[in-house]
Amino acid sequence: MRINVLQHTPNEGLGMIQDWSQKNGYEMYIYHPYQFGFLPTAAETDMLVILGGPMSPNDDVDWIKQERVLIKELLDQDKPIFGVCYGAQQIVKTLGYQVTKAPAKEVGFAPVYRRDVKFINLPEELNVLHWHEEMFEIPTDAQLLFSSDKVENQGFIMNHRIVGLQFHLEPKADNVREMVVNDFSYLEGSVLNQTKNEILQTKISDNNKQTLYKLLDYINR
Repeated sequence: MRINVLQHTPNEGLGMIQDWSQKNGYEMYIYHPYQFGFLPTAAETDMLVILGGPMSPNDDVDWIKQERVLIKELLDQDKPIFGVCYGAQQIVKTLGYQVTKAPAKEVGFAPVYRRDVKFINLPEELNVLHWHEEMFEIPTDAQLLFSSDKVENQGFIMNHRIVGLQFHLEPKADNVREMVVNDFSYLEGSVLNQTKNEILQTKISDNNKQTLYKLLDYINR
């Protein structure tokens, strides 16, 4: 299987998604459209991973619009798509729903709570990394997966093939360090009121990895 990845900033990488891909023996190709302008075709994509970034789907930028053309083709072909933060927002925007300012800017570690999704066994609560101030609408055909104390729409699953998460399950400790040392100024204004040292000292639970793997396995059944 060929997994094509859209990465949108150097400091928000694949983390444990790459570990899952390697564990399963999949081929992975990483694209940087914000820098080089290239995207894969739908024909050469068996699965698409769309990572986070500092941009918004509402930005009037050509490569952002071209990403949605690719997403639409893959949705029509019923191919699995996994979106993280901006990536999840791009899926929602492609489907014709809104991405708006969240009621609270969340930057740091905080819990999310599983909603009433019966067909996949997920933990009731996870302590995850948040790095966002926008949020997505939940599409009509999708089910709400997770909510936080401050932002209800934290994740969705649709047609058993599409998962979008507003938060980050994928980072390992080194990935968190990379995000913090390069983007620590983004902490300003967060309702979580965490310092960069508090974020760096937070231990990542193995539940995050297990949940990530379950979601990726599920949409690739």
